[in-house]
Amino acid sequence: MTVTSQCPVSQGIPVLDADPFAAECLEDPLPFQQQLRDAGPVAYLSKYGVYAIGRFAELSEALSNWQGLISGAGVGIRDLDAPKGLLQTDPPLHDAPREVLQEILSARALRAMKETCMTRVTDLLHEHLSDAPKGATVEIDGLTQIAHVLPVDFFPDASGIDESARDKFVDFADHNFNTAGPYNDLVKAGECKAPELASWMAQKCQRDALRPDGFGADIWAAADRGDILHENAALLASSLIAAGVDTTIYGIAGMLYALATNPEQWELVKKNPSLARVAFDEALRWSSPVQAMLRKSSVDLQIGGVVIPAGQKVLMCYPAANRDPRRWENPDNFDVTRDPSGHLAFGMGVHQCVGQHAARLQAACLLEQLIERVDTIELVGEVKYHHNNVLRGWSSVPRRFTLK
Repeated sequence: MTVTSQCPVSQGIPVLDADPFAAECLEDPLPFQQQLRDAGPVAYLSKYGVYAIGRFAELSEALSNWQGLISGAGVGIRDLDAPKGLLQTDPPLHDAPREVLQEILSARALRAMKETCMTRVTDLLHEHLSDAPKGATVEIDGLTQIAHVLPVDFFPDASGIDESARDKFVDFADHNFNTAGPYNDLVKAGECKAPELASWMAQKCQRDALRPDGFGADIWAAADRGDILHENAALLASSLIAAGVDTTIYGIAGMLYALATNPEQWELVKKNPSLARVAFDEALRWSSPVQAMLRKSSVDLQIGGVVIPAGQKVLMCYPAANRDPRRWENPDNFDVTRDPSGHLAFGMGVHQCVGQHAARLQAACLLEQLIERVDTIELVGEVKYHHNNVLRGWSSVPRRFTLK
């Protein structure tokens, strides 16, 4: 990867010939993220003709400026004609749907679901650990047998969707996130099944397909009250699940990977269980599931002392900012004693992740029970990554638990 001296569109902005969507970058994105930070507050990616931001201060400013950097023109590198969910709209169209979801997914509402979530975790760990005596070791894949299972059950169940074919939610979301990148082999691989998955997802989120006690029914009730349009209810429910399942899978997988590769941090969490929530947020900072989203400048926009012209796509690189040494001391270290609040893994501003409390609930329940049952966590094989244009995905995180 090289840096040329000057952006052909804007003076004073360095140009990178790097490709953040190339296979080698998806396998190991850290070199690109460092290069993006080092290049300056804003860089220009010549391969795609888009701007990119990877420093914490400038990205925080950009994410908060929804008027100057809009999402309504799409959040991918390509302009696509597709239904627009919560993430692809700006105020005022964005306001009412977000208020509905914020109420449904508030921390207060989710506290009432903790018992159900703990039961899910208990059953999951019982399946893998119940036959092993104290002091025994159990080999388990942290992705396929834990991180994949919990959100795939939690989100559809909380939404009031039946038990059938829940793995399709992962495939649906995986393709949706891929389409935010360039038209590459990852997008092409998912195209054949995309119409079928979209139709299946839409059917699952119709009023008559949902149980009356879940988030989905609450969304339809909001439509009945006139808070949102009826024609948007199914889309809002499906976008909630699509945004929440895969990201939480990879967030939990990243947390388990961080604890396995930093055993001294697991010891600290065991000794002080109140660090469980910090551990999840620090893992999100250290290994952010969402690698990038794009917005479009609506006006000539000054960021970091340079001007991004109106009408330009801008790539927001969250994990680069989350390891910015200008904001974090020793940012490459996973450290549960630091305060990771303010990290950008959930975004910032009006588009900050509305489902973050649900993700934190699942991680907290899992850690609470692991603290009680597991003495040590170790990696026992090669970690494998699942490539996605937008997500930092995992396909295998093999580990060994030594039981208390």
